[in-house]
Amino acid sequence: MTSTIDRLPTPTVARVRRPTWRDPRLVLGIVLVAGSVALGSWAVSTAGRTVAVYAAAGPLTPGETLDVSALRTVEVRLGAQEDDYFVADEAVPEGLVALRVVGDGELVPRSAVGDAAELAVRPVAISVTGGLSDRVTDGALVDIWFVPDPDTTRGAGAADKGVAPVPEPPHELVGQVVVAQVAEASSTLVSGGATTLHVLVPTGSLPEVLGALAAEGEIAVVPVAGGAS
Repeated sequence: MTSTIDRLPTPTVARVRRPTWRDPRLVLGIVLVAGSVALGSWAVSTAGRTVAVYAAAGPLTPGETLDVSALRTVEVRLGAQEDDYFVADEAVPEGLVALRVVGDGELVPRSAVGDAAELAVRPVAISVTGGLSDRVTDGALVDIWFVPDPDTTRGAGAADKGVAPVPEPPHELVGQVVVAQVAEASSTLVSGGATTLHVLVPTGSLPEVLGALAAEGEIAVVPVAGGAS
């Protein structure tokens, strides 16, 4: 008589084959590990690499020509942003001017320079006879005010009607304009001599500013609180 145990199938033991170089899974694993190591090494070396780029050797104001005399070289880590700046081992393109203020020591971004035709401001020379704040320097932001001559009155014919004339009050010509250059009086013998400011006036404000310069009165320059200096 055959027992139940004798009729059960004999289990077979699966043999685990040792992977060989022909096994695609082994090859794929090696490739992935090698790629991860190479990528990590590249990221570390890139993060620690410095590049020489141009920075402003002094304040650059809108309209100022970009040339090597106004620049200095600094070593910085930029990474993926390297294309946004001027690399020092390449020649600076000719004909470029600053389109905005670039502070002393600031890296010069390509977006801050361009063709002179892109400027929306024009330089105007203003002679200031009164005292100037120490904050009024190249690159500073200032408000330009006009102070009419005390004899200038508003309300024509007021005296004929027995009404006292009212002096014309000071008024702002243009606000937050950039001082491109401060030219002190050349003569040291004249105390309190006039100072000439070259300010960058928006083209839309030119008529009012130029009209005030030709009128009877004085120009007052007020530094903007917190403005660049």
